[in-house]
Amino acid sequence: MLYTLSHSPTQCDLSALLRLMLEGDALLLMQDGVLAGMAGSTYLELLLFSVPISLYALQDDLEARGLVGFFSHKITIIGYNHFIELTEKHHSQMAW
Repeated sequence: MLYTLSHSPTQCDLSALLRLMLEGDALLLMQDGVLAGMAGSTYLELLLFSVPISLYALQDDLEARGLVGFFSHKITIIGYNHFIELTEKHHSQMAW
């Protein structure tokens, strides 16, 4: 399943989202959700130590917020074309 996080981790229950995820799922951080991938944050630790999932973030949203240099290198940064590929690969999706 593909999960998308578009809200700031301070505005949602990230732990609850991660409990729903299964091995092989993917999480795309977009809009204010990219804040969860900030290097050194407790939210990043939650993401990295959850079940084995693929982590992605939208490049445009990082750039719009001026976060490119402060973002974790452990999360794959993608563009909209790769986002479309993710939606094709994961037929089930859940927005968070």
